[in-house]
Amino acid sequence: MTSVPHPPPIVVTMGDPAGIGPEIVVAATMERPSLLGQLVVAGDVATLERAARSVAAARGQAAPQVVEVSGPDAPQARGAVLRVWQACERHPTVAWAGVQSLAGCVAGQCIRRGALAVLDGQASALVTAPVHKEALALAGIEWPGHTEMLQALAAEHRGCAVEDVPVRMMLSEPRLKVVLVSTHISLRDAIAAVTVERVLQTLVITDRHFRHFGAGRPRIAVAGLNPHAGEGGLFGREEIEVIAPAVEQARAQGLDAQGPFPPDTVFMRARQGAFDVVIAMYHDQGLIAVKLLGLEHGVNTTLGLPFVRTSPDHGTAFDLAGTGRASPLSLMAAIEAAAEAARGPA
Repeated sequence: MTSVPHPPPIVVTMGDPAGIGPEIVVAATMERPSLLGQLVVAGDVATLERAARSVAAARGQAAPQVVEVSGPDAPQARGAVLRVWQACERHPTVAWAGVQSLAGCVAGQCIRRGALAVLDGQASALVTAPVHKEALALAGIEWPGHTEMLQALAAEHRGCAVEDVPVRMMLSEPRLKVVLVSTHISLRDAIAAVTVERVLQTLVITDRHFRHFGAGRPRIAVAGLNPHAGEGGLFGREEIEVIAPAVEQARAQGLDAQGPFPPDTVFMRARQGAFDVVIAMYHDQGLIAVKLLGLEHGVNTTLGLPFVRTSPDHGTAFDLAGTGRASPLSLMAAIEAAAEAARGPA
């Protein structure tokens, strides 16, 4: 009988080793053992072994055995084991909790190797556990977060400029999807980033993503920047001079884009089903709305990359690190979203 080849695995980076990332990776496989055959963890073997002990002790259950593999395309290990690819330099185990340059260095190495594995076709998707941006900065990593780092790695792999790989962050939970015009920059810089070109590009990237994954022509709502969407210019003219022209240009290209709408009500309307996705003008405008609905099932997806990348919708939670009690539900939702996207449209 001819054996059926296994599909490429999903690579999960362990995140900041001082945070809850390694533990939620272990906990996710304990909650759903079927994940063990789908995943390879890009991380540090000793850190994952410590996480397995922590989660097992907190739950009073046996944790999966951690087995080191040579890479994502290594032969499938036998039995219910957690496959860990040593994707960083071996080092003394990082202490739980706290911002540490070594932790940022380790996390950065795992992200880089995990992303390159997907770009080289050794894996079907990338799921990233939480990192701490200050730890990355202490380690000398120039990018402020996953989104920017993955964009740069994709451009490096293609041999093109970073701006030739435009990306956007989409945060979603079962009732609401939000795409951001800008990500990890100051509020002052975020306001300056609200340009006709950038808003239009965000609309096009969003529409392309939904269509590519079989969701059809999405109904896109665009939030205003100012209170009451500027109230006809009384509270600011960005809606009149920037956002509305971008929406008009998008509609001329065949997109179902509407707005700008007052930002204090548009997310509620989308949650009630009036729209499929909302374009938010800056980070906190959109993410407060999503996170208020609940972190446990939130997923971060990077739109515009040449590969599938998702992550949980929360941070490193140093206060829970080492307790084994951190919830893996958002990571599980991210893995499920990555697997669905990697399969492509139905």
